[in-house]
Amino acid sequence: MIGRFAPPPGPGRVLAFAQLASSIGYGGFLVCSALFFIRVVGVSTAQVGLALTFAWAVGAFAGVPLGALADRRGPKGTTVLLAVATAAAVAMFLVVRSFAPFVLVATVWASCHSGLSAAQQALLAGLVDKGRRTEIRAFIQSMTNAGLAVGAALGGLALQFDTEGAYLTVFALDAASFLVTALVLMRLPSVPPVPEGPAGEPKLAVLRDRPYALVSLVNAVMMLYMPMLSLIMPLWIVQRTDAPRWIVSALLVINMLTVVMFQVRVAGRVNGLRTAARFVRLSGAVMLASCAVFALSAHGRSAWGAALVLIAAALLQVVGEMLLASGAWEISFGLAPSHRQGQYQGFFGMGAPVARTLGPLLLTTLILGWGTPGWLILGATFLTAGFAMAPAVRWAERQRHTPVGLPPTPATDLTVDGITNPTADRTADRTADRTADLATT
Repeated sequence: MIGRFAPPPGPGRVLAFAQLASSIGYGGFLVCSALFFIRVVGVSTAQVGLALTFAWAVGAFAGVPLGALADRRGPKGTTVLLAVATAAAVAMFLVVRSFAPFVLVATVWASCHSGLSAAQQALLAGLVDKGRRTEIRAFIQSMTNAGLAVGAALGGLALQFDTEGAYLTVFALDAASFLVTALVLMRLPSVPPVPEGPAGEPKLAVLRDRPYALVSLVNAVMMLYMPMLSLIMPLWIVQRTDAPRWIVSALLVINMLTVVMFQVRVAGRVNGLRTAARFVRLSGAVMLASCAVFALSAHGRSAWGAALVLIAAALLQVVGEMLLASGAWEISFGLAPSHRQGQYQGFFGMGAPVARTLGPLLLTTLILGWGTPGWLILGATFLTAGFAMAPAVRWAERQRHTPVGLPPTPATDLTVDGITNPTADRTADRTADRTADLATT
């Protein structure tokens, strides 16, 4: 049973179980956080929105230097440290009882969260063979959704009790889950840190890599599906359809279970950057179809008719989500220099917090304000971004090619049981990376 949903024994499985541990606590956090902040911390709804918007904005940018720290100091140690720091940040929520400290703690939490994600991606890149990174990442995503489902169920119990003690318990569980994650990650072998580059080499080279920035921007647009799913869909169902309210929970369960069951299969069909770009393009088309079907659920249908339309739309959405994830993982790893995976993954990973920051205001105006035209505009945006990914990837590939006259650097990609020799891998990319820096300066 474990073998079906977890990677084969090795570093990939350890990473998957570490992610499972943290996602259980995070699932409870997602369900209870809003009420916890309002009823326990004592801040208003508007203050929660303001604080989290600021926190995620800072966290989005913090992922790049923290990812670079993982490159320079070693991704294993940095990942363990950031897991502990995230646990400490969650624990600080337990004692915060006013707005100013709440903003500070939320900012620390979001920054650690973004940095931890970047460091974990760098650790995966350092321990798993290039050809298996997307597959292992899909297993990790499947385990993540399973953990979120368990955590959400626990959070639901806290909501049912609706007491300060219940909410405090969920947050304590979240903090403990990140400590368990740190302990699990300590079982992994170390990945050597990247040596300091020559004088004049930029510390944060990703900030000068325009093609990678464009690819990351396209991904950030596609990531608008996240606030669409978590915020806009529930509000749309309650305010603009005649469907029963329980359908909100049903659609989230459908999403999580579908990812658990099928994400690995979908990702297994990606075998390079071209395939990955096609998957993102197809994702844009499927997301357009999903938005169009969501629009059909508006007032005027019976409760059960609206529910069936919403289920169809949610199924299309999760197919688009899995296609996007599979393509994006391959692209983010494949276009990042091996000795800069941390900072590049931190930059690419900015898409999620940017979408969380800008998405609520943008999508509430678009969907709840405009209705069907808003859904169609959002779908067209997904379609346009999906089609933009392939030329963006081709541009990034061209910029990373070694110019004529510059001899290639010999290297061997040594692997044992799926574990990459990071030193050989990084040596192979260094000449091309420096050339890319010159080309993008």
